[in-house]
Amino acid sequence: MQIYINEKILEVENYSTIFQIKEKYKKDADIIIYNGFPVNKDIHLKPFDKVALIKKGEIPKKEELETLMVSRHTPYIHEKLKKAKVGIAGLGGLGSNVAVSLTRMGVGKLVIVDFDVVEASNLNRQYYFVKHIGMKKTEAMKEILKDCNPFVDVESFDTYLDENSVQKIFKNVDIIIEAFDDPICKSMIVNTVITKMKDKKIIAASGVAGHYTANTIVTRRVKENFYIVGDMKSEAKEGLGLMAPRVAVAANHQANIAVRLIIGEEN
Repeated sequence: MQIYINEKILEVENYSTIFQIKEKYKKDADIIIYNGFPVNKDIHLKPFDKVALIKKGEIPKKEELETLMVSRHTPYIHEKLKKAKVGIAGLGGLGSNVAVSLTRMGVGKLVIVDFDVVEASNLNRQYYFVKHIGMKKTEAMKEILKDCNPFVDVESFDTYLDENSVQKIFKNVDIIIEAFDDPICKSMIVNTVITKMKDKKIIAASGVAGHYTANTIVTRRVKENFYIVGDMKSEAKEGLGLMAPRVAVAANHQANIAVRLIIGEEN
C-alpha cells in the first residue's frame, strides 16, 4: 500500500495504522495530521491517505517546510493551488489581506500592483506594520509575503494601472482581484477584464465600509467571469470609515472565491 508521509509517497506494506507509521518514521512527533485533520487515536490507513508528522518547536528542513505548512489543507488541494496565478490590483485594506491569505494557502504565483506608500492611517485595516511606514506598498508586501510563505512566487509592479497596463501586467494570470478604493479605477478594471480579457476571471468588491454586521457581506456571481463581494451599499464616505473587521471579511471572501475557482468549484 502506498500513502503520503509528509507529502512523500511511500510503500508501507507492513505498517497499516497511523501509530505504526509514527513509530517507524518519526516517533517523537507531537502532532499527527491525517488527511488535513489532527488526530490522537490510531486509524487504519487506506491507499494514498496523507499523513503529516510534526514535532512542536522543531524547525523543519527547507525541503519539508512547504509540506508541513500545507498539511492542514484539504487533501490534494495544494497541487491545484500551486499551479495557479492570481493578480491583485491594489494593496490597501482588501488587496493586502487577500495577498496574505492566498500566500498562506500556497497559490503558486501572485502578481501584485500598487503605486502608493504605506502611511499611518493605513494601519487600522491594512496588513502592514509600523516599521513599513514610508515604504512602497509593493516592497513592504513582498517582505510580508516572504515571511508568510517563501515558496510563493511574488512579482510586483510599482505603477498606476490603466486600461493598457492592466492587460499587459495581468496577461498571464488566471484570476484578477480588484482591490481599489477609487470607484473610477474599479469600473475601469472590471470593464477592461469583462470586455477585453474574457479568458480571465475578476473578483471585485463593493460595500465593505463601516461597522455593520459582517453577515451582510456576501459573494455574488454577476457574469460568467465576474464575481463581486460586499453588501453593495456601504461605500466609504464622510461619517462612514473603513475598518479592519469588515474589510478583512470582504478580503477573505475574495480570497475564498479565488480558491474555489482554482480548484474548480465555480458554482
